[in-house]
Amino acid sequence: MKRGKKYNENVKLVDRDKLYDPAEALDTVLKTGTANFDETVELHIRLGVDSRHADQQVRGAVVLPNGTGKKIRIAVFAKDDDAKAAEEAGADIVGAEDLVARIQGEGFMDFDVAIAAPNMMGLVGRLGKVLGPRGLMPSPKAGTVTPDVAKAVLEAKAGKIEYRLDKANIIHCPIGKVSFGAEKLAENFNTLVDAVIKAKPAALKGQYIRSCTVVSTMGPGVRINPGKLTVIA
Repeated sequence: MKRGKKYNENVKLVDRDKLYDPAEALDTVLKTGTANFDETVELHIRLGVDSRHADQQVRGAVVLPNGTGKKIRIAVFAKDDDAKAAEEAGADIVGAEDLVARIQGEGFMDFDVAIAAPNMMGLVGRLGKVLGPRGLMPSPKAGTVTPDVAKAVLEAKAGKIEYRLDKANIIHCPIGKVSFGAEKLAENFNTLVDAVIKAKPAALKGQYIRSCTVVSTMGPGVRINPGKLTVIA
């Protein structure tokens, strides 16, 4: 693959044979995040689990203390008092049958998070094949199916993210923007890593975290030593 001049320059800042300490890895990512826009910093964690087994699933949600730096558009499936509470909390789109019809009939997907009141799941279930593959299907485990939709909206606006395994047993999550600087990125990093460590399945035998990489949108990946994944001092 042909890479741009700036990328090739940034690659020279990364030792591909080295496993970095977390703090040093974040500092390196900041040095390589030199695009002419505010790059997103992502954390990729490969786990030694088998997501095909129900007792080895790793999934949850956590509020990053400094948010993600991205403006989140939130859709809420709710009626009556729940709908009013969601609107007052700052939801961008609120609806019930009308919102389901809009998604099914018009392909409307202009939102980043979907939240639903429990009494709406019979209706929202019709959207499983549409929302599921995009990671937008509301679920109790992620806190996006809840009787307190207003609280869920406020948490999402504050920087709540969901982490879950993909088919390759890797978790991919944003932890902020290059403009955050090392300290804020480290706080978000610690929060996410702590949540993933606590979510270790009891049934797992062997090494839990196999590899970990931090990367900016346009920069090269920086590999982190899995043995150092506790918190950044």
